[in-house]
Amino acid sequence: MKNRFSFGLGAVVLAVALGGCAGSPGTSTSSAPPASSSVSAPSTAEAGAEMKVASSSAGPIVVDGKGMSLYFFTKDVKDSGKSACVDACLAAWPVFTTTADAPKVDGVTGTVGTIATPDGKKQVTLNGMPLYYYAQDKAPGDLRGQGVNNVWYLVSPGGEMIKGAAGSGY
Repeated sequence: MKNRFSFGLGAVVLAVALGGCAGSPGTSTSSAPPASSSVSAPSTAEAGAEMKVASSSAGPIVVDGKGMSLYFFTKDVKDSGKSACVDACLAAWPVFTTTADAPKVDGVTGTVGTIATPDGKKQVTLNGMPLYYYAQDKAPGDLRGQGVNNVWYLVSPGGEMIKGAAGSGY
């Protein structure tokens, strides 16, 4: 009985965290995340690149140096210098950070920059939009965050949101 309660409580906490990122108060949208699968990064990836391009079922996407998918949040305002994902949202959508003033990229053609997070870290941006991970993506190639609540989307190498269905990974 205790294990069932712990699992149920964990599910409620995750639902609240995701709900905090979904949209305006009083609205509730949900969508089942797509199945996980594998992604293949280019074999010519520059050594040490923090961001690179990988082929996926959604087309070319931006991933971090380890191949983890990166996402945009539609609630963010381009070139605002801040993230709209705060508090509980950050548990489900951790920010993509760097220690460099100019993150090293391979194949990414959009304009790369950084903004300061509330705790003083450098969150990476692409074309003025902050970048995030999805906590449910556990391995390179996972695309589980694509389309979540119709506000989270994969990122193209040029810095555009990929709003089409991701299918089953890269």
